[in-house]
Amino acid sequence: MKSKLVMLTFALSCAFAGNAMALSKDEYKAQKDRVTADYKAGRDKCKTLTANARDICQAEAKGAEKIANAELEAQYKPSPRHNQQAAEARADAAYAIAKEKCDDLNGNPKDVCVKDAKAARTKAKADAKVSKVSADANKDRAEAMADAKKDASADKNDALYKAAKERCDALTGNAKDACQNDAKAKFGMK
Repeated sequence: MKSKLVMLTFALSCAFAGNAMALSKDEYKAQKDRVTADYKAGRDKCKTLTANARDICQAEAKGAEKIANAELEAQYKPSPRHNQQAAEARADAAYAIAKEKCDDLNGNPKDVCVKDAKAARTKAKADAKVSKVSADANKDRAEAMADAKKDASADKNDALYKAAKERCDALTGNAKDACQNDAKAKFGMK
């Protein structure tokens, strides 16, 4: 099931990325209907599962739908903003799925898993922002890129620090203090 959703998402990504022409209104509507039908089929397959496996399956189906809709919008109305929204949809879907998978864990490993998922989402969104700014021809490219990269770097660094700090919580005493100090030094935190 999971591999089918991944393959569907990949196929949709390739289909939209490979076609540089904008969609006509009729093509857009047909694709939109197909995305809705694919989501319903994916969601229905989840009904046979139980507990967290069902939650993961539903997150995968919903994520595939959101990605497909965002990429469809980017194809229908090409713009740097729509491309950013598609990248953010991919990041949010991956985060939602990872977060559901973290529910199978307990204690500190669960906390670390959630922090890692948040860090990955933050990184992906920051990268999407940089891509949008670099593609946006209406702004002063050099200054905007420098600002975007600086913001993205700060966001990534902060997210990675939080994940590293969470890993330290599994330790005690001097080992925990050393781990936290190493994390602060590595990520430039005070």
